[in-house]
Amino acid sequence: MPSEFIHSTMQQKLEKLADVSSSEERIIQLLQIYVDIFPVKNALLFRYSPLGHLAEGIVSLDSMGMNSILSIRDDVRSLPGIFAAIHEFQAKYIPPQDYLTQLGSKYILNSDSLYSVLVVPICTGSSVIGYICSNEFDEEAVFQEELLSTITRFGKLSGKLFKPTSKTDSKHGLSKRELEVMEELAKGNVIKQLVDTLGISETTIKQYVKSVIKKLGVQNRTQAVAELVKRGIIF
Repeated sequence: MPSEFIHSTMQQKLEKLADVSSSEERIIQLLQIYVDIFPVKNALLFRYSPLGHLAEGIVSLDSMGMNSILSIRDDVRSLPGIFAAIHEFQAKYIPPQDYLTQLGSKYILNSDSLYSVLVVPICTGSSVIGYICSNEFDEEAVFQEELLSTITRFGKLSGKLFKPTSKTDSKHGLSKRELEVMEELAKGNVIKQLVDTLGISETTIKQYVKSVIKKLGVQNRTQAVAELVKRGIIF
């Protein structure tokens, strides 16, 4: 497929997403566009915070549909291939022969299988706020420089779609203080750091976190952050 056609199609489809009011639906459609345009069969969306270089799984899309990947939480400095893509603001394809050195053994489930991964940073201006990973590809997929450049552009255009709702919007049901606590935790701060940052006690912060978890109907803090991302309240 000519790169000019891909660029045009990509631009048109992403521009239409700006009119989708539901943040969760926007994320679903974004991943579907990515899978439809590029020679990939799945897409895993992660949010990323430069503070602590923390990456947390949000959702994945494959032939079976959409699923949460809330259990994944990594310091990307331990994953050189992903860290390089983020640091260079460039999509990177990591072939099987480099997989172990670039991503380590953490995500190798079967020693007899060959693994490769495509990493696509999602950028807003001069910041990376997340990334998409793919590890299932079309049979004839070849990730040459021109295609990687187009995929990089996809990540930069996608960043414009992640605009958190107004902090004064109370539809999410969180108090201003609860939202402040969750925003700081989403950045990679730990609770003890928030004591100085927000000027409240560790006990109070933990109470806020418990309250948020209950209000969102999730099991833990990581799931709470992911749910807030899906609702478009933070990223």
